[in-house]
Amino acid sequence: MSVPAPPFDPLPTPSTDHGRSRRVGVEIEFTRLAEREAARCLSAVLGGSVEEEDPHAFRLVGSRLGTIGIELDMRHVHPKRAGPGRRLGSLAGWLGRLARPLVPRELITDPLPPERLHELDAVTQALRAAGAGGEGAIATDSLGLHFNIGPAATDARTLLRLLRAYLLLEPALRRATLTGPLLRFHAPPAYPPAYVRRVLSADYRPDLAMLCADYVAANPTRKRSLDLLPLFLHLFPDEVRARIRGKVTPRAVLHYRLPLAYVGRPGWSLAADWNRWVAVEALAADALCDGRGDVSRLIENWIDETGRRAWFRSESCRHEAHRG
Repeated sequence: MSVPAPPFDPLPTPSTDHGRSRRVGVEIEFTRLAEREAARCLSAVLGGSVEEEDPHAFRLVGSRLGTIGIELDMRHVHPKRAGPGRRLGSLAGWLGRLARPLVPRELITDPLPPERLHELDAVTQALRAAGAGGEGAIATDSLGLHFNIGPAATDARTLLRLLRAYLLLEPALRRATLTGPLLRFHAPPAYPPAYVRRVLSADYRPDLAMLCADYVAANPTRKRSLDLLPLFLHLFPDEVRARIRGKVTPRAVLHYRLPLAYVGRPGWSLAADWNRWVAVEALAADALCDGRGDVSRLIENWIDETGRRAWFRSESCRHEAHRG
């Protein structure tokens, strides 16, 4: 008998400071099933029509979940897009076929209401039934499950509280998520300890520009488990663009990229990873993450990367964050 998936917890703050309902875009990586077949599979499940951009990139348009992209996760094989792939021309298709055994496919949704996230479980089940696979990582990289969460607000106080909460929970989140050597090897690096200490300091009271500048100085790469570069590039394009490495698209989202996708695992659900994010937001809503709270108590119990302290066990992460 199959075990029912856990429920998807609601966001503690479901609306933005402008009164709009918050939304979340999802990226899910998988293996084995080709892009065209995956798009047709999703059309059968969600409705809508399949449009081809190139032999390795398709869009499902007009589905019950809006527009969904399905593509080989390698920009060089998409000749219509900006960047090196544009110069490959007809070679892009050949390169894609050659790279397919080593490069995952990626499903990319429109921003969705959080209460509809459970519908993606049926999507991943259908992909698996059609031949898709994935167990968190392949030899060359992880298989990402990324949440692009629209923030409740983008003022300095709100973002600082959220960042503090995430830094405090990151070690437990990593232990709960990265359960094997290969997964840990491919995971985004943790935030630098010096940056963590600075942000958790009780006298750290930056304005938004300073919060952005400090983040970019310590984290000029998108390879962080909570990647704030898209958001800061959206807020301060001129200041940020010249200081970062790699391709980053400005977006008003919190890019949570620690979770891993297990499309090939029967019964896999997005719920557990989504609920861990909700635990972060629940802690951020606690006064302890405000500069006026007893931040020192949390810092004293902060779990550093050597694991020499334990504030709570990873399996109790969600309970502790909601307690009180």
